Amino acid sequence: MNNRNIKKQKNQNKGKYSGKDHTFVICAYKESPYIEETIVSLKNQTVPVNIIMSTATPNEFLNDICKKYEIPLYVNDGERGIAGDWNFGYQQAKTKLVTLAHQDDFYEPEYAEEIIRHANMGKDVIVVYSDYYEYRIDKKVTDNKLLKIKRMMNLPMTKKIFYGNRFVRRLMLSLGDPICCPAVTYVKERVGDRPFDTSFQNSCDYKAMVEQAEKKGWFICVPRQLMAHRIHPGSTTTLNLSENIRQKEDLEIFCRFWPRPIAKLLNRVYATSERSNEL
Repeated sequence: MNNRNIKKQKNQNKGKYSGKDHTFVICAYKESPYIEETIVSLKNQTVPVNIIMSTATPNEFLNDICKKYEIPLYVNDGERGIAGDWNFGYQQAKTKLVTLAHQDDFYEPEYAEEIIRHANMGKDVIVVYSDYYEYRIDKKVTDNKLLKIKRMMNLPMTKKIFYGNRFVRRLMLSLGDPICCPAVTYVKERVGDRPFDTSFQNSCDYKAMVEQAEKKGWFICVPRQLMAHRIHPGSTTTLNLSENIRQKEDLEIFCRFWPRPIAKLLNRVYATSERSNEL
């Protein structure tokens, strides 16, 4: 560990959480051509953290890459599907802070450092998440219509005065989900052991945020683009959008907040904006 990282680690230790309290769980599926880039971005964090991998599709490719980078690999032999896989990976992390890193995405070096710093700002933090940018095939996209809308929606959660305001964050989520799932770090003692509803195929992250938003505690958004969400033809988000799975599940969530006619109208508008995730 170099002197810069030693100094950062000492500063982190002054708070409730430090790098040793944070785990990245890489959620792996089959053989992603981008997963090594994800791993390297986690290894290059400015604060040393824990890294593990979970999968429901064990194979030689994943075994080899875990051996190469000395990452423990956990195999889910239980409940399947996105929510089941995420719950399993989340449960394998034994630390207080957990980030579910998707195999196609990658993180800026200061992601963990900034997340831990913000998690130490209050005793009742539920989740901390960052802003993000898109990576479309081979192009970095830091600003488009969808990203602008999401940043506007997340703006209150970047202000300390609103961190603990349940009304404001529920209002935000009643209009759609502006939170990028792999940009979220969960505080396990506040979130619980099974954050994701296994009856949902795609919008389990949105439903989880709605349920967590109802709890007493802090939601914190770090207004920095600290991770990259990769958009490509084979991504789960792209495939589920093409099959309208997400739209059906989002409607169910909107109905928690609004009468059904209003929920349907909001869902149509939201679905149109989400189409930017298609290629």
